[in-house]
Amino acid sequence: MSLLIKGGRVIDPASGIDDFLDIFIQEEKITKISKNLHLSGSQLIEATGKIVSPGFIDMHTHLREPGREDEETIASGTRAAVRGGFTTVCCMPNTNPPIDEPSLVKFIYEQAKLKGVIEVLPVATITRKREGKNMAELGRLRRAGAIAFSDDGDWVADSNLMRRALEYTKMLGAPVISHPEDKSLSRRGVMNEGYFSTILGLEGIPREAEEIAVFRDLVLARMTRSPLHLAHISTQGAIRLIREAKEKQIRVTAEVTPHHFTLTDEVVQNFDTNTKINPPLRTQEDINEIKKALKEDVIEVIATDHAPHSPEEKELDYPAAPFGIIGLETALGLIVRELVETKILTLTEAMAKLTINPAQILGLDRGYLREGGTANITIFDPGSRWRVTDKNSSSLSKNSPFMGWELPARVNWTIFRGKVVYNEP
Repeated sequence: MSLLIKGGRVIDPASGIDDFLDIFIQEEKITKISKNLHLSGSQLIEATGKIVSPGFIDMHTHLREPGREDEETIASGTRAAVRGGFTTVCCMPNTNPPIDEPSLVKFIYEQAKLKGVIEVLPVATITRKREGKNMAELGRLRRAGAIAFSDDGDWVADSNLMRRALEYTKMLGAPVISHPEDKSLSRRGVMNEGYFSTILGLEGIPREAEEIAVFRDLVLARMTRSPLHLAHISTQGAIRLIREAKEKQIRVTAEVTPHHFTLTDEVVQNFDTNTKINPPLRTQEDINEIKKALKEDVIEVIATDHAPHSPEEKELDYPAAPFGIIGLETALGLIVRELVETKILTLTEAMAKLTINPAQILGLDRGYLREGGTANITIFDPGSRWRVTDKNSSSLSKNSPFMGWELPARVNWTIFRGKVVYNEP
């Protein structure tokens, strides 16, 4: 099978390409990138007016399988991913049971091969059962195919255990992804601690819960000289700590989510549980600092933290409802709306945070467009508008605060290993 993508604006941050080019694909590989290609007998994708990018990589996805297949499955989650332009997703291990055994890592790969439509890379736990007490068998998990290690949803509070995990993972060549949250400060909170939590009478989560955890993790990364990746950063103070750490050559990278640079805690006033997120939505000042950090590459990655929940759970009152929203299908639109159209990032800078940057952090041979490379490609129209609705979502869960929003940048084609896995021209 061969494909010819013609007339698109090809943006590849890894190689610095930003030009109107044609791409020829045979089998799973890109065989030619050039101007004015004319090859008969190929399936033609007319990409005039569209952006042609490397397939997106999400470092932080919750697929809920095994254990909560009522909320999401590998099949449904990967269908949602391709609608958002993602060709690789890393699934977090806070499943039931947690991904703390090699057999569960292999189970994820098997299910993805059988039922998924794109690449699914399992993140394994740092500690057994995510309890923060005993280290998981990191070497065996890595050999089984774990791409990284995280107790996401919980911070490893035991500093000696975290130190040893950083030392082991350095030898294994896989990063630790920390969920920075000191639960001794945050455990009863349901939203950002501040003006709105006070007037709404809701227990707050202080920003210090994140910042204390970030500081401790950075100290251990400096001590061990090991790579550390910090998930879903949300506060000015945490960004300041990361910036200072980078200046000291500490090996740290960080991610933010689209909802954390789009919404503030003010939206919690309607008590919509789809605004209940962990870490919580913060203030406009925090958003401004996040955008500055993205521009300066203090934060290298934008990840979705796609977290499906059933309607029954999200229909509980605000304190009782679970944290989390879905995000695979709205990520690109929010990035273009909040960062590109406002001139904070160029399209090339934005694409880097979805492609080559996460690939390099994870040690993946992905995230670029070049001759001989795997044909993972996303094609989207940055100027088109689409409305977020239940009907145009492939996720089993619909817990999004962006329902009804009109967003730019509709994905038209997602190509995985040379095969069109999503098409909505």
